[in-house]
Amino acid sequence: MEAFFRTHAYLVEHVAAPVRRTLMDEIDWSDRLIGIKGTRGVGKTTFLLQFAKEHFDTQDRQCLYVNMNNFYFQDRGIADFAGDFVNYGGRVLLIDQVFKQTDWSQELRKCYDLYPDLKIVFTGSSVMRLKEENPELNGIVKSYNLRGFSFREYLNLKTNNNFHAYSLNDILSNHERIIKEILPTARPQAHFQDYIHHGFYPFFLEHRNFSENLLKTMNMMTEVDILLIKQIELKYLTKIKKLFYQLAEQGPKAPNISQLATDIETSRATVMNYIKYLTDARLLNMIYPYGEDFPKKPSKVMLHNSNLLYAIYPIHVEKQTAMETFFVNSLWKDHTVNQASKDSFYLVDGDKKFCICDAKSEAKQRKDPDTIYARYNTEVGKDNQIPLWLLGFLY
Repeated sequence: MEAFFRTHAYLVEHVAAPVRRTLMDEIDWSDRLIGIKGTRGVGKTTFLLQFAKEHFDTQDRQCLYVNMNNFYFQDRGIADFAGDFVNYGGRVLLIDQVFKQTDWSQELRKCYDLYPDLKIVFTGSSVMRLKEENPELNGIVKSYNLRGFSFREYLNLKTNNNFHAYSLNDILSNHERIIKEILPTARPQAHFQDYIHHGFYPFFLEHRNFSENLLKTMNMMTEVDILLIKQIELKYLTKIKKLFYQLAEQGPKAPNISQLATDIETSRATVMNYIKYLTDARLLNMIYPYGEDFPKKPSKVMLHNSNLLYAIYPIHVEKQTAMETFFVNSLWKDHTVNQASKDSFYLVDGDKKFCICDAKSEAKQRKDPDTIYARYNTEVGKDNQIPLWLLGFLY
């Protein structure tokens, strides 16, 4: 136990969290069992350590961070370890990568039943379905999603500002006023393309090649998050990777499921399941017409965020594709995005029609008063025309 306390103290002392994530204030920390899900690379470990740093002194043994990657846990269950921690006076146990231990959900249930004064906060993959696939946790776990940096968070970091998030309704109703509050201290458009290229994943701050790091992360998503958690045999990994690359290369469009099934030598149903797994891993987004959902064929499959575009196919990234990818990713957290009647048109929450367009080409189109024109290549907006970057302030 002493070794774990020393590791905890070192990690908390040296944690680097240049941006305080808004999720920190959205979580009800009074709950006893809290799950933080998120894709690889978005900062789940940093999030746990930042929580410890904010709420406990470094040497306070009431809080302890442990990572299930430690080989110690191959021979020791979480519940037994938690019992020892409680005996040492422990009150808050932070468990990173909980899915690395077999029967982790049953172990967490034991902890919940045996140690009523212990709070557990754990992290896991976005592929995990905490309640649906782990009925023993129903009614006792509160689940939250940690996402990559929003454009707002990225801009705060780059400009040393503290801009707050806005609701979609506030942005649509008051975007001209909001922009006037932002522009005196920052020029968002000057940072927007950099965010599109590399701003979603916090590890762009590390002194390593970003694209190579992202490719490594993407491989881990398929090799560990999908195969391990979904219990898929290793021999099918090449099929999943080939499918992902083909979908990425094709760009945002309706997938030809039959052709994809032929290309990777599997059934149509398996192709749809693989696409769903890649979506759960936050590598893809599936866009459906309003009122439809999985397992039906989506009307459009696109990469989950724009950074992925430049990692997979950096030589030829269509501007329109990158901007639509940013739009869908920005609204994905709290809103439902469906395909509207035209390619660049989307329906949000069933009642708001958006057109994603270049500010110059959009100026030549006939304006539809019922459509919101989210325009890139512009810093300001007017009436039903808003700058696309401002939708990066939704979280």
